[in-house]
Amino acid sequence: MPRFDRLEMEPDSNEPHDNGRAAVTTDSLLQPAKLADRHRRAGQYENALRYYSRALELDKSFIAGWVGQVEMLIALGEIPEADLWCRKALEIFPGNGELLAARTRSLCRLGDLQQAGASSDAALAAAGRSALRWMARGEWMLANRQPLDRHCFDKAQQVDSDWLVPLETAIIYRHYGIPSQGLTRARLATESVPDQAYPWYVRGSLEMALGMSRPAASSFGHCLQLCPGHADAEARLAEVRCSGWSIRHFFRRLIPGS
Repeated sequence: MPRFDRLEMEPDSNEPHDNGRAAVTTDSLLQPAKLADRHRRAGQYENALRYYSRALELDKSFIAGWVGQVEMLIALGEIPEADLWCRKALEIFPGNGELLAARTRSLCRLGDLQQAGASSDAALAAAGRSALRWMARGEWMLANRQPLDRHCFDKAQQVDSDWLVPLETAIIYRHYGIPSQGLTRARLATESVPDQAYPWYVRGSLEMALGMSRPAASSFGHCLQLCPGHADAEARLAEVRCSGWSIRHFFRRLIPGS
């Protein structure tokens, strides 16, 4: 597991090292945590993963760092490593509701739905509440083709009004091949933060999957206005434009004089 080793051991060559390792301050921990969150919201999951790892190097008891790393590994499609990372964390923090929710998601992606269900039950029964626990439950419902996924995702948004909740819900729906439901959630995110580029990109990808060429082009255009040079948005916009031209060209050949 090369990435797993790197996450745990990789130092930052740009930062000085103190062999005595002074006590970690709140500010020193918050800096990488904030950077992880910023990159996550921009869809830059590799960078977010690196900063979550940095936060854990400073404080191994920082549960949000453990959960964040699992979530980013899932987002990157590295599911076995996400599950390994989560199991490692649960050995240190057994019964933690957030880690159990994260493990539910990794188990769903691995196809172990029975164990995922048990993990979700334990997450919801644990002390406290969070959007992640309901999002994990919603994903388990989707993986099991159960009809209560929307209820679970609605509960997640009730628990936490952060626009990241509907955005990441949209990405879950996209993964399970249900772009129509994902688009509803992505629209909520863009309406909440119209000045953020990544929600527009996710919205455009869902519109594109639904064959909504004109709205998709508009969404990718918004993304590029907010983040010029966004490579993925540029590529998808080119695909949409090429597809639209091909369809028009096809009908023009069928209908003389059109």
